[in-house]
Formats: sequence, C-alpha cells, structure tokens
Amino acid sequence: MLNALEVFTTVVVGVMVGVEFAVPFFLNPILNGLPGDNGLRGRVHGARLGGAMMPPWYISSLVLVVVWVIAGWGHPGTGPVIAAGALLIVSVLMSVLVLVPINNRVKTWTADNRPADWKEQMNRWDRWHYLRVTVIIGAFALLAAALA
Repeated sequence: MLNALEVFTTVVVGVMVGVEFAVPFFLNPILNGLPGDNGLRGRVHGARLGGAMMPPWYISSLVLVVVWVIAGWGHPGTGPVIAAGALLIVSVLMSVLVLVPINNRVKTWTADNRPADWKEQMNRWDRWHYLRVTVIIGAFALLAAALA
C-alpha cells in the first residue's frame, strides 16, 4: 500500500510540475506573441482557470506528501520526502503571499480596464512563477529520489 501511495504522490506532483513548467516556457511565450490584446485575454482566462484549479492541486500534493511521511515513517527515503514537503510548503506560501494576489487582480482585467502597469505586474508574476517552478521541481526530484 505504501508503494502505491509513493508512486501516486510522485505522479500527482510530477504532473503539477509539468503543468506549471509549461506556463512560463510554452504558454506565456505563445500568448505574448499574439496580436492586439489577445495575449492579455489569454492571460486573464489563464488566471481564472489556474486560480480555480491550482490551489486544490497544490494542497492535495502537500497532503499526499504528509500522508507519505506518516505512513513511511522509519522507512528508507523518509528524509527526502520531508524535504520535498518543506519545499511544497514554500511553494504554497509563495503562491498565497505573492502570486495569488497578482492573479486575483489579473482575473478582473479587460482591454479597457487594465492598469497602466499591467505588463510590469505580469513580469513580476512571471519572475515569482519561475522561482516557484524551481522549488516544485526540487520537491519532485526529492520524491523521485525517495522512490529509488
């Protein structure tokens, strides 16, 4: 049963990492290349979708890691899982303290009501998102190492 939990948790976190990795390296460059305000419209829609989907995914990932730590306490590989959990906590804190407030503003923007500094706000979100992606990649790598 523990093996199934370990694999399931690693897959859930790994897919989350893949989705979050795709945002800055594939999706945003595509949106930034669209003509007119289409890129902004895409980011607004992405803010709404991500704002709805990602919080449960991050929390579920963290809960799965905590369950893994509890169920696997004393087994080899628990240390990396604890470290992965710490990184996921960091990613949640980054999200709540920095990324979500920006995202909540972006969700309300239109081409007519966007603030004058909207590009700067998007760039700030992007920079923090790069850091968050790095953190969750670290968590995923630690979970994968714990499986080995």
